[in-house]
Amino acid sequence: MASTPIVTIAAAEKLLKTLEEFLERSEAFFAIIIDRGGSILSQSGRPPDGTDLTVLAALAAGSFAATRELATRVGESEFNALYQQGSHFHILMNAVDEDTMLVSIFGSQTTVGLVRFYATRTCDQIAILMHELRAGVVDAPPIFTEEDLNAASQIFDDTPDKPA
Repeated sequence: MASTPIVTIAAAEKLLKTLEEFLERSEAFFAIIIDRGGSILSQSGRPPDGTDLTVLAALAAGSFAATRELATRVGESEFNALYQQGSHFHILMNAVDEDTMLVSIFGSQTTVGLVRFYATRTCDQIAILMHELRAGVVDAPPIFTEEDLNAASQIFDDTPDKPA
């Protein structure tokens, strides 16, 4: 299990753009990227009214983990997607990598085949970005310059005053 990477502003923008493109092509209306613990890394679109995204992410992570374990128990080593069909909304969960998932919510305006097709390609793009983040490859300008750090050091200098 790899650690959850620090998502930089540049990486967050790439993740958001990737999700927006996925929603446009797949005709799903909401997508969220979560880690295996249920922490939200990025999201796009509009979730169903009244949806608590923190609970959604936690339950999706748990459901996926439980189903993956069930697959392992029956001898299935390849498990990378879980589909839930409802009367109004459908949920497709895809493994991006060992530690990251893409959760898509869509209605009857599209098909599971179309969503799954674009989700597979989107997961590949997200996996590359997550690998780069974990490796520290994603270029991002520093949030604080050396000048900022020096100024903060002077403002918040907590060393005891020297006797005069």
